[in-house]
Amino acid sequence: MFRHALLLLILAVVLPASASAADGPAYGAELEGFSYPAPVNQFKFASQGAGLHMAFMDIQPARPNGRTVVLLHGKNFCGATWEASMIALSQAGYRVVVPDQIGFCKSSKPAHYQYSFQQLAANTRALLDSIGVGRVTLVGHSTGGMLAVRYALAYPEQVEQLVLTNPIGLEDWKAEGVPWQSVDQWFERELKTSADTIRSYEQSTYYAGQWRPDFEPWVRMLAGMYRGPGRRIVAWNSALLYDMIFTQPVVYELGRLSMPTLLLIGDKDTTAIGKQFASPEVRARIGHYPDLAKRTAAAIPHATLVEFPDLGHAPQMQDPEAFHKALLAGLAALPAR
Repeated sequence: MFRHALLLLILAVVLPASASAADGPAYGAELEGFSYPAPVNQFKFASQGAGLHMAFMDIQPARPNGRTVVLLHGKNFCGATWEASMIALSQAGYRVVVPDQIGFCKSSKPAHYQYSFQQLAANTRALLDSIGVGRVTLVGHSTGGMLAVRYALAYPEQVEQLVLTNPIGLEDWKAEGVPWQSVDQWFERELKTSADTIRSYEQSTYYAGQWRPDFEPWVRMLAGMYRGPGRRIVAWNSALLYDMIFTQPVVYELGRLSMPTLLLIGDKDTTAIGKQFASPEVRARIGHYPDLAKRTAAAIPHATLVEFPDLGHAPQMQDPEAFHKALLAGLAALPAR
């Protein structure tokens, strides 16, 4: 089931962090040619007048504990990047469902779509209904954390526990002074995406200057879509998604969350969407995750905060052992229904 782990290990060994964008493979607009760590299913549905499909993995544990965890990926991530978490959770008895949202990775990239977190939440709810999943524990990372919050607000009776891993949207960047960018401006920027630009951004923003070979396969995964024949539709959907992220912060509604919420925060994260367009003064006051973590924990009624002082934006990838120890302990602490 997890044979992709061997491929990642091989790539991590043979690819230096300085690998050129030109050295990597090209993938289709829906990541054709890139293998996921478990079988990929497709949920077909109609939305906004179009026929779409959401790719997802559905991992059945050998010894079920009766609970289902849904893993929601971030903007520069895919369902496949949850591989280590899929293994840890399924071994602990959880059924694990891992979707790629519309606009991302192996899912549809429509030419026209009004992206909103409400729409993505509704899509995800429909997918879970189609496979007979009711109440879930939601684990959202980065942009997936914004989606998890929106889902939990829209369907509180369906969420027994919420886990937010370095979510974004915890501050209103526009209100803080980050200049708004049009979709066309985002599109022109996204057309310039390469393995080098992805790697540089992630190293400086996600990993506090660190880089390791095991991060490299995920850079090549993303960059491959921008090198492939569908690069323009990939870039267009990415632009639409950036507009959604920038204009729909969740910070104002955190106090409405009613379920137990676990915050797993890497303190060295500095993510703030659009900060490259902002003045030095604005950049200096946004993206401070130690402060954002504490403010968020105070705002959510039933929150537990676990901080990783030496980790960045993706603690589940940077230190899987520490992350999964905290995650499994937090899931086990959920009071019995």
